Amino acid sequence: MTQAPDGGNPRGLHFLAALANTVREHPEAGAAELQGVLERHGGPPFRLTDADARELRDATTAVIAVLDTDDVDRAAEAINALLDRYPPRPRLVRLPGRPWSLHTRAADDAGLTHWLLSTAALALGMWLSERGSCAWGRCAAPGCGRHFIDTGRRTPQRYCSPRCATRVRVAAHRAQHASG
Repeated sequence: MTQAPDGGNPRGLHFLAALANTVREHPEAGAAELQGVLERHGGPPFRLTDADARELRDATTAVIAVLDTDDVDRAAEAINALLDRYPPRPRLVRLPGRPWSLHTRAADDAGLTHWLLSTAALALGMWLSERGSCAWGRCAAPGCGRHFIDTGRRTPQRYCSPRCATRVRVAAHRAQHASG
């Protein structure tokens, strides 16, 4: 395996949220669909096979389990379990036109699952320790439930996108006017 996407910044975490959303929304997502997620987020340059897609979907369930919790202690336990099982080998990497950033590198004989889960554990662990809370979640908009990474500094994020937040505000506004 070669280097993975940034482990300790929101860009890499947005990749994990996108992957989790894809697998949650399309449990049988194929190689082409998952390859698209990797490419949109600057993932490593390898081509996924159908077997890789199955392995990646299965591994993503461990990431979803972390993203589904808002309890800091439970999240830390889950991340530590991933770090124990899939130890990352962090290293500084400079991609063309970008500053140095921390990436993980799996052993040459490690598979896609090891790469994903070691990268996820390192990224989520760094984000949790930097933010001091589970700075991620699932959208509170009715019927959505997509995962997101909370990059805000003030109030906790509740929605995956401005579109969902607006949809909820408009529905509340209409309900208030209909009742009054």
